[in-house]
Amino acid sequence: MKKGILTKIILNAASIYITASIVKGVEIRGFLAAIVAAAILGLVNALIRPIFLLFSLPINLMTLGLFTFVINGLMLSIAASVTQGFYISNFGSAIVASIIISIVSAILNFLLVE
Repeated sequence: MKKGILTKIILNAASIYITASIVKGVEIRGFLAAIVAAAILGLVNALIRPIFLLFSLPINLMTLGLFTFVINGLMLSIAASVTQGFYISNFGSAIVASIIISIVSAILNFLLVE
């Protein structure tokens, strides 16, 4: 079954909500804030992330792709800074949260959509 944009946003919102309960330093105030955060994170990842990946290509190659974790954490921090009700206390929490969000989102997509 092909999943629509609304399904993706809801699954990512659930991932953000679950991550906030796991990672210390990440706080979300309600599922509506998680939905808004997921939509903004999707926009940030679609519009800003490719530019950051392009400009960080040399350091990304030197670190064998590990710098991508830093970029993902930065994108999550940007989304949190413009989303009311979604707070990340420090950059380390943002990096860990971005990893957990990716894992939880992959699991939810596999279990619920496929």
